Amino acid sequence: MSLLNDLQESISYRFRDPQLLLQALTHRSSLCQNNELQEDNERLEFLGDSVIELVVSHLLLARFPNLDEGGLSKARASLVREATLSSLAREIRLGEALQLGRGEEETGGREKDSILAGGMEALAAAVYLDGGYTGAFRVIEQLYTPHLEELERGLTDEDFKTQLQEYSQRYLNTTPSYTVAGEEGPDHDKTFEVTISIGGTVYGRGKGRSKKEAEQRAAKEAYELLRED
Repeated sequence: MSLLNDLQESISYRFRDPQLLLQALTHRSSLCQNNELQEDNERLEFLGDSVIELVVSHLLLARFPNLDEGGLSKARASLVREATLSSLAREIRLGEALQLGRGEEETGGREKDSILAGGMEALAAAVYLDGGYTGAFRVIEQLYTPHLEELERGLTDEDFKTQLQEYSQRYLNTTPSYTVAGEEGPDHDKTFEVTISIGGTVYGRGKGRSKKEAEQRAAKEAYELLRED
């Protein structure tokens, strides 16, 4: 029971009906090996998918009042995809509490993105059924806040890139040129450095975990420098 208690602590929610939590954590592979488990979490996954989409849509509308429908849809897709859901599951150590069959256990099921993402959806549905929309909203908002903040920074940086291009075309009659100046770290954890030149003059440098992120930061520095002149 300590794993279940730890999980509830990590999401700041205490279940009134612990059986719902247990069902949310029950993968179908475990049913044939444990007679005490009555139902797996697949039906909850079905509901949880919609619950998460609804809450995330609500959060995006509130945080990004100027984002159009296309931008909102793109942002939501990035937040409810398997990779993000499995990342959330790892943050709350959901995998440790999953009920898995021997086969999934032996093949690393607790770290499989598909199983973790499904478990995350099932957990959201269980909270919704146990505590209503208000309960689900609070849990999902808490989990997604860091990801929303990261998305907001990315959108702001992307806007700098657009503004820089518009500014340089309007006032300098040219467009910015981005160059990868260096790479550091192993393939799975690289840091890129990008310089940005306008008319042969370097106006900004930026570092990031991807080339795009480094370009965005270089554009921000260049745009702010040009605006000061």
